[in-house]
Amino acid sequence: MSTNPIDLNKRALLGLLGAGIQASRSPSMYEREAEANRIRCLYQIIDLEVLHLEMDSIPELLTAAERMGFVGINVTHPCKQAVMSFLTETSEDAREIGAVNTVLFRDGKRVGFNTDWIGFFNSFRSGLPNAALNRVVQLGAGGAGAATAYALLKLGARRIVLFERDEAKATALIERLSSIFGAGCISNGSNLEHALQAADGVVHATPIGMHGHPGTAVPAQLLRSQLWVAEVVYFPRETQLLKHARAIGCRSLDGTGMVINQATAAFQLFFGRPADRERMSRHFEDNDGDGR
Repeated sequence: MSTNPIDLNKRALLGLLGAGIQASRSPSMYEREAEANRIRCLYQIIDLEVLHLEMDSIPELLTAAERMGFVGINVTHPCKQAVMSFLTETSEDAREIGAVNTVLFRDGKRVGFNTDWIGFFNSFRSGLPNAALNRVVQLGAGGAGAATAYALLKLGARRIVLFERDEAKATALIERLSSIFGAGCISNGSNLEHALQAADGVVHATPIGMHGHPGTAVPAQLLRSQLWVAEVVYFPRETQLLKHARAIGCRSLDGTGMVINQATAAFQLFFGRPADRERMSRHFEDNDGDGR
């Protein structure tokens, strides 16, 4: 799988493919980190909503990015799983997760990677050290949820109880992860209240609670102080779920660590050199945007 460094003497074109992403912080975060590394970078938003395009336009957009000389693109909701059908190669972890959030254009190939799981893994390990992982409830099995479930199992979770409205999506994730980590490591949940009563913690990996999708996927009355609560949504940083959790004393983790960590990993894939994680964090915090 080719990830040869690009010619950094030329302006590097990057992009973000998704829907409803006009307020994304990614352009500023990547451009400023590139500048700090003496790389000229232009980061473009490829927003399906603004372009009035549907998901079936993904292959056309990938082709256009290739022809315009893009180094690569980040991929966000709702394209992380759909984009895989149009790639030449994928990394092993992206295949195991079933989702891609970073695509490189190299040597005539489209190569897909998943840095989301690395982002969550590192954020969880630093933000919730020594958290119990015997039984974890997770809400969501989309691109982000697939990555967090994979990361949880890599962290040593013994069992994940999954809640996902899309039955086919849940079944596919359960089958995929069970084949890697063993039967029984992840299963469908049927009663959220009962599952939370027996859980050590809960991971929220749906769009509910983010900008434009207000509310909470976990009713406040189902939380208890012994639970840890990890959120994937990072705008707002304190979602309604985290507000409820912190009010009763739950250990908690917001979504900013995941997004910053995944971006630093993607930066190295794009440019063949490491990003400064603390500096990228400052880029993120300094940005007034509210995107992904």
